[in-house]
Amino acid sequence: MTHALQHSPVLQALLAALPADRIRLGDAIGARHHTDWTRMDPQCPLALLLPRNTEEVSTMLRICHAHRQPVVAQGGLTGLVGGAHPQAHEVALSLERMNAIGEVDVSGGTLTVQAGAILESVQQAAEAAGFCCGLDIGARGSCTLGGNIATNAGGNRVIRYGMARDNLLGLEVVLADGTVVSSLNKMIKNNSGYDLKHLFIGSEGTLGIVTQAVLRLHPLPSTTQCALLALPDLDAALKVLREARARLGGSLSAFEVMWPNFYEFVTRLPGVDSPLQGQHGMYLLLEAQGGDEAQDGARFEQLLSHCLEQGWLADAAIAQSMQDQQRFWHLRDAVAEFPVHLPHRSTFDVSFPLDGMAQAVQQVEASAEAAWPGCTRMYFGHLGDNNLHIVIDVPGTQGSHAPAIEQLVYDCVGALQGAVSAEHGIGRKKRQHLAVTRSPEEIALMHTLKQALDPLGILNPGKVL
Repeated sequence: MTHALQHSPVLQALLAALPADRIRLGDAIGARHHTDWTRMDPQCPLALLLPRNTEEVSTMLRICHAHRQPVVAQGGLTGLVGGAHPQAHEVALSLERMNAIGEVDVSGGTLTVQAGAILESVQQAAEAAGFCCGLDIGARGSCTLGGNIATNAGGNRVIRYGMARDNLLGLEVVLADGTVVSSLNKMIKNNSGYDLKHLFIGSEGTLGIVTQAVLRLHPLPSTTQCALLALPDLDAALKVLREARARLGGSLSAFEVMWPNFYEFVTRLPGVDSPLQGQHGMYLLLEAQGGDEAQDGARFEQLLSHCLEQGWLADAAIAQSMQDQQRFWHLRDAVAEFPVHLPHRSTFDVSFPLDGMAQAVQQVEASAEAAWPGCTRMYFGHLGDNNLHIVIDVPGTQGSHAPAIEQLVYDCVGALQGAVSAEHGIGRKKRQHLAVTRSPEEIALMHTLKQALDPLGILNPGKVL
């Protein structure tokens, strides 16, 4: 028995109740579990718990609750706000071993999955059965479904399928005291009292730990139309958005807008090229997925022709193959290279009402240039779901202006009635800015819910509230 175990009643109780391989200590924990993608202040947790089923999660939380031991749930650790980041006195509970994916219910179009399943594996299981998993984000190869649920993840195709919340029918959750609340509903219509799953979706592990979920699947598209468009300005992009929604309806699956500073930066990166000639005021990656081989292509081309006639398009590249589609998406997804080329950047994932989007960018542009002349600024986003990504980097300062940059951006968010977090949650990183988006009454109600479900405050302390 290690020195830590000799002096820790909670660890002794956990070891007595569970198989030895469910607990790791010290160097056996591994650096991966010391932080998330924020890489902020890595710390080795007191212990790492690795349950294999819901019953073991229940046992772990029951023991931790009895000893008032703080617990931080961890999934794929791809979060960007420190939501899964542990402190040295906290226990990390990883769902990575709970990764079972059930059989697709073909009649109902549902799939029951454990929280530790990798999103890409869930997508593949759905596709193998002839369905589509509506949830898709860039970290699909490493993020877990439980983390997606805990943060109400969005991603690339929210405009068609909605956020994680919109793709869930049922949940199983373990409360702070170990109580298991299993509501693995498979029905679209079920108004039998409170819809309790919504308490936990987006709660970032502060109200309970998700162990299983029932996903609502969608028909697998048989056609994909994709184009990279050049436009004069944001106003033209908004007009294209309205027209695309009217003409494409539910088949509109992606609407990714890139401002020139982003587009020009990424097309200078190795392996990223532009299929469009010249420089333009705005760039748009437009995608539609459908099931009508005879009509989908024609409908898409008619949309582009109309937009061209209206003067909303300056140039267009239409994908003729899967390789072209991948090439277009590679340009948009080149944001993954930013940590290499801009290691000290400040990044923001915020939302604005569409009628305030242009003003938001103008305000941030003017304020950033006034404060740090010549600094790097980039803007891109999903737009159709109000989401805007902002990147600001002041060369040569090693990120020392990060607090001032945050204040600048969040002042703009507050002034234009936006949201400080579009799809990554609040975590530890945005906690101090929550009041920019939420009223005192809303925050008070959040505290009421936290007190009711986790009265000892052991679940993910220091996050969200």
